[in-house]
Amino acid sequence: MSKFIIEPHFRLQEWVAEEKGYFRAEGLDYEFLELVQSTDGQHHATANKSGAYHLIENGRKSDVSCACHWTVNVAASSGHARLYADVYSVSPAGVFVPADSPVKTPADLAGVPISVGFKSGSHYSTIQALEQYLKPGEINLSFADGLLFRRMELLVDGKVPAAALFSGPYYFAEQLGFRKIIDSTFMIAHLVNGNPDPEDLRKYYRALKRAQRDIDLRPELYTHYYKNEFPKRFHDMMDTRRWGPGERIVFEPYGREQFDDARAWISEHGIFEDGNLGLKPYEEATLTLAAD
Repeated sequence: MSKFIIEPHFRLQEWVAEEKGYFRAEGLDYEFLELVQSTDGQHHATANKSGAYHLIENGRKSDVSCACHWTVNVAASSGHARLYADVYSVSPAGVFVPADSPVKTPADLAGVPISVGFKSGSHYSTIQALEQYLKPGEINLSFADGLLFRRMELLVDGKVPAAALFSGPYYFAEQLGFRKIIDSTFMIAHLVNGNPDPEDLRKYYRALKRAQRDIDLRPELYTHYYKNEFPKRFHDMMDTRRWGPGERIVFEPYGREQFDDARAWISEHGIFEDGNLGLKPYEEATLTLAAD
């Protein structure tokens, strides 16, 4: 049996579980891969339309990965992997502008290019947040500025007027005095790649549940882990003591209602140009171990 592959993904839980030995305590035979690294800058500069859906299509190295629930929903229905329906996550997110920007309110963002990731959480959640204020033609999303860390860098360097950020970059922008114009907190779904042993999945999530309790109790002890995935050029500027806990894993089901509502919203907004949201129904697109 091959080792269970664990990949941290812009959040704290895997780092805490590794530090505390929770994976080992569960008896999980695993390999811990730092696929987003500050040490060598891997894929910080990935650009253009290479968002979450594209990465899932190309395959992930880890046994469990995560992305916004909209993208995971379609990917699972299209047969790229299975949505793990026993849990979901929620990540704080928002659209940020420089402190001296003339943009003061969400309505002021009409026509302003907002850097987001293509078919990623920032793409969907920015529309969802701003359509309360703006007509569809007034929401100007820019996909040219790459994934999370790339658009954060461009915002910090004054090269884009607005960017949608979450996780560590969200807190970094706050620390540096960038203004959050609107909150766009969004739901994240968990994706099972390949066919890992169900017992390994149970061990993995039991360890993450313990880590989540630790983070809930004393988040300030663990926010330093954000540095592990940040470009090194920013390390001396970061004061993670001021940052929050970021993504929270919720150990409740991602059920049929959420699955169907998300698909209806995606279809209504034409995110997938060909209208193909996959053919697999909820029962075939998801994996649950809760009843085992």
